[in-house]
Amino acid sequence: MDSERIIRVERDILGKNNAIAADNRTLFAADELLVFNLMSSPGAGKTSLLVRAVSELKLSYPTGVIGGDQQTSNDAERIRAVGVPAIQVNTGKGCHLDAAMIGEAYRRLPRLTHGILFIENVGNLVCPAAFDLGEACKIVVLSMTEGEDKPLKYPDMFAASSLMVINKIDLASLLECDLDKTVGYARRANPKIEVVTVSARTGEGFGALYTWIDRQVAHQRRAVEGAGQ
Repeated sequence: MDSERIIRVERDILGKNNAIAADNRTLFAADELLVFNLMSSPGAGKTSLLVRAVSELKLSYPTGVIGGDQQTSNDAERIRAVGVPAIQVNTGKGCHLDAAMIGEAYRRLPRLTHGILFIENVGNLVCPAAFDLGEACKIVVLSMTEGEDKPLKYPDMFAASSLMVINKIDLASLLECDLDKTVGYARRANPKIEVVTVSARTGEGFGALYTWIDRQVAHQRRAVEGAGQ
């Protein structure tokens, strides 16, 4: 196809996806559900982070997970093992989740009214950034082992994200990754991006992550109350 045809096809795909994402957002709003879309490269530790986070957050909020991978149900099984409902979506050759997949998967979860839904996207720092799933916020997870230049190489991912979670901070003393440079590069792409550093292995930094989540919950509830007046 010529470049004009490619652009038109891409617009059609994104336009259809965005319409379904709007329907998802209406569905989530009806349940007063806060939805986060977690994205990262493979091996950054999204699932390990989620296992620890949801096992603790479930004590405060109804919590569920939709996980995306090309194959296997390994990640969903790890989430279910800590007592949190999870739906696995296998994308086959697809490199990202789309809004239709999320809408279908959400209807298979138990009701999570006034709760939190985490979407664990396919490991990929490129196309997941372009697809709205109906989420409230995108969160990019970056591990210390990846080096500080990922925000320079994949700026769209960091520009689209409200929060950068830097994982594997317990390895910082063993690596040459410059944390300040990592944050600085991310803020070139998105000056408003917030940052927390955590270790999914040790639990370091999770208090700051939960504080950020609590702020998002409070913000959403104020918005719902304001809309009802």
